[in-house]
Amino acid sequence: MRIRLTHSVRTRLVIILVGFTALSVMAAWFINRTFMESYYVENKTKDLLKAYDDINAFLADNEENAISQKLQMAQKLASRFETEGISALVVDSDLMVTFGSGFGITNEMLMARLKDILFNNNKSDNNFIKNTESYVIQKMHDEDGSKDYLEMCGQIESTNDFFIMRSSLESITDTVTMANNFYLRVGLVIIVAGSVAMMIFSIRFTKPILKLEEISKKMCKLDFNVKYDVKGQDEIAVLGQNMNNLSEILEKTISELKSANVKLKTDIQKKTEIDEMRKDFLSNVSHELKTPIALIQGYAEGLKESVNDDDESRDFYCDVIIDESAKMNKMVKKLLTLNQIEFGNNYVEMERFDLIAVIDQVLNQSNILLQEESAEVFFDNQKQMFVWADEFQIEEVITNYVSNAIHHLDFEKKITIELEEKEDIVRVNVFNTGRQIPESELDKVWIKFYKVDKARTREYGGSGIGLSIVKAIMDSMNMKCGVENRQNGVNFWFEVEKDKN
Repeated sequence: MRIRLTHSVRTRLVIILVGFTALSVMAAWFINRTFMESYYVENKTKDLLKAYDDINAFLADNEENAISQKLQMAQKLASRFETEGISALVVDSDLMVTFGSGFGITNEMLMARLKDILFNNNKSDNNFIKNTESYVIQKMHDEDGSKDYLEMCGQIESTNDFFIMRSSLESITDTVTMANNFYLRVGLVIIVAGSVAMMIFSIRFTKPILKLEEISKKMCKLDFNVKYDVKGQDEIAVLGQNMNNLSEILEKTISELKSANVKLKTDIQKKTEIDEMRKDFLSNVSHELKTPIALIQGYAEGLKESVNDDDESRDFYCDVIIDESAKMNKMVKKLLTLNQIEFGNNYVEMERFDLIAVIDQVLNQSNILLQEESAEVFFDNQKQMFVWADEFQIEEVITNYVSNAIHHLDFEKKITIELEEKEDIVRVNVFNTGRQIPESELDKVWIKFYKVDKARTREYGGSGIGLSIVKAIMDSMNMKCGVENRQNGVNFWFEVEKDKN
């Protein structure tokens, strides 16, 4: 959501700074207009009081100094008064001038004003600034009212001479008004120029803040690729560094949470699979054991009840019990083997061995079954083929393949074992003539207790576990195995690593 202009830090900063500048200009203008004249009059009054003290000191020392020194002091004092804009006149009781800083018409005007005060008691229009026993300070106007000045008159404390002093205010009201108008115009220029400067300053000042805002928005969307380019050591730079650290911590934490979530899902899925496997295992084991147990029970009861008293019948009953017990024992052993492999409890020992010799050994062990089925075996064992694998487990794979081929022989009753050499592996093919497996069933033959031909499987004592053991063994060694239909039979294969030496 886009931030409204009135809520922008940059806008608020500019408004505050411009408002503060405008307020400062207006406050200065108001203070200048209200107090400037009073301040000016106060300073002029201080100048008159200082001048009075200087004249008092000058006249007090008058009799002790030489005439030349008196003249120099009087000239120096008069020169200073002229610089400060003060006109002064001092007379004795006979109205003889004892000190004067003015010349010509100025002294005449001061003398006329002093006589008017002394003889007519016309001191002022009661516009007093300061009134003491020795002197009076008051604000005066010209007769035409065009000029204002401060007037101080009274007696010198050291000599009791009469004095009068004036200091022009030079139309202070007009001056203050003019100054205020000028100051107001300058203030407006300062406000405008300051606003532009503050806008530029605010852009630079708020740029890192806006950058942090952008980073925070992307962090909210779990995008941690953008980092704050830290420059300087101020609070914003520290905040940016903290944002970078927070981004890294959040990214790492979320990654760990995702990994934990994936692991949890995998564990849940694995637990579900294990539960399903346990259910299938119990169901299939119950099904597989039901028939041999029933047979054993039935024939055992027959023996106990002496259903047939002849020796031949008793031997037959015993043979059936022994045969079914052997089948049960064999199935349980295979189940235990498969269980160890599936749960990773078997140890894979990689070793170098002659694959041809292992196949010959399996064929020799299966020779009786091959003769019973009148099977014809084709296998070229004239050379050696060294491979890397777990010899014991590969022997188990070959045994299961050969046993499976024997029990599914048909037609010409031929079993062909071939080795295909590739770059790094050797593929072992075990082919038997017979009925093909339906294409829809090819991927299911590796499932334990799964039987394509359940009737024939029962005839040769198969439990549907052998091929599951093959699949589990090859997976434990990270090697491949498979099955395919051929023109007149079925071919099972597996691959092992070839010895390159």
